[in-house]
Amino acid sequence: MTQSILGVHVASAAPADAALGGSAGVLPAGASLPTAFYQRADLVLAGTDADLARFFPGDSGVRQPVHTCYVPADLVTVDTPASWGRAAQAAADESGGLRILAELAGLTGDGVSDVVDRVAAKLQTEPIEDLRLDLEDGFGNRSDGEEDAAAAQAARTVAQFAINRANGSAPAPAFAGIRFKCFEGATRARGLRSLDVFVSTLVREGGLIEAGVSSDGLPDGLVLTLPKVSSVEQVQVMVDACQALEDALGLPNDRLRFEIQMETAPMILGLDGTCLIPAMLRAAEGRATSLHYGTYDYSASLGISAQFQSMEHPAADFAKNVMQVAVAGTGVHLSDGSTNQLPVGDAAQRRESWALHARLVRRSLERGYYQGWDLHAHQLPTRFLTNYAFYRDGFRAAAHRLEVYSRRSVPGIEAADVADEPATARALARYILRGTLCGAVTEDELRAAGLTRETVSSVAKTGVAASNAEHSELGGTQ
Repeated sequence: MTQSILGVHVASAAPADAALGGSAGVLPAGASLPTAFYQRADLVLAGTDADLARFFPGDSGVRQPVHTCYVPADLVTVDTPASWGRAAQAAADESGGLRILAELAGLTGDGVSDVVDRVAAKLQTEPIEDLRLDLEDGFGNRSDGEEDAAAAQAARTVAQFAINRANGSAPAPAFAGIRFKCFEGATRARGLRSLDVFVSTLVREGGLIEAGVSSDGLPDGLVLTLPKVSSVEQVQVMVDACQALEDALGLPNDRLRFEIQMETAPMILGLDGTCLIPAMLRAAEGRATSLHYGTYDYSASLGISAQFQSMEHPAADFAKNVMQVAVAGTGVHLSDGSTNQLPVGDAAQRRESWALHARLVRRSLERGYYQGWDLHAHQLPTRFLTNYAFYRDGFRAAAHRLEVYSRRSVPGIEAADVADEPATARALARYILRGTLCGAVTEDELRAAGLTRETVSSVAKTGVAASNAEHSELGGTQ
């Protein structure tokens, strides 16, 4: 009796020595599927394979900052990172020191001193990981002359950050750029104009090529933020603007990338009844680097009263869950938003605000949101204390599981008390890699655990369509 499978009729067993492409190899004796079945399967799934490779490449393993700090563009100088670090340390000292703040963050035990020491060093060397010079809400509506000047000066400041970071002359963020005004009708021309002035000034006047910092005039950590996105077409216009700027300035194709801020309800549920985020990521044509949740704009768009707007409101959790699923496997990073309760009042108010901030940061980390926004220098201590504790608390167990996993001949439970699969190994590797990239874990600690950054990274960046054979990528024996 014949049976139709993928359009191929199987009348008899295939020859045992049939040579096949792909991973099928030589058919074993007694196999029933003919060569044509494998070939037809490849044809039917070729489009799926291409889509997975293009749209779901997985985590690239590149560094994601633990936070983004938003500062009005005209208030940022090359000394801003250092001054924020000094202000953060001074605020902690006034309240009894970083150890007291560690207690507010819920940190206890033998490892607290180590975390405190690392955070103190962080506030001196890299107090801001990602700085956004804001020409949108934080800047407001001003004359075109004022905003043009601010956009040009922002470019020169970002260039100096890159130079300072390269020569180690002053603390500078690893990532920096601008947030320009959104592409809604009332602000579209102004947003495009600021983007143009900023990028053009950066390339033509930033001096990065002359300083030997960049081959094309742009810093490696450049970030452009497109806010209040509500349609796929707005993303398409941003892609077109990037291409036009690359052509005009002689930049390599796809050099300019951008992050998308999720601050409007249509991104979660569009007029056609679908979530627009996947279509936006496709429209971005690989240029979208991250998706950021805007706590207060989004909450307000839903009609939530100001006193109840929060990163942990049920509406916020729902939106971020949708965002998380939408970017999973795409290589696009996800960021939580901010809390506007700042530790700037009396002693009691500061303690309450620090405790809230630390709890919200930890909550985000536990839910898989590894980045957030900070709006004031005084939030830096609890940001770093909580992040460092999060990665250090679980490092030994994660490293042990990953190292044991790498030594297995096949996945199973024969070498450990936890039966980790390849997908779990990738999650373990990404956790360790994030901890290393933010400074919570050192290279020496990785080596002591039998790992290196290169081997951990090779597993962490694997795409969603990877095979189960990837457990060998850590370099273990087979």
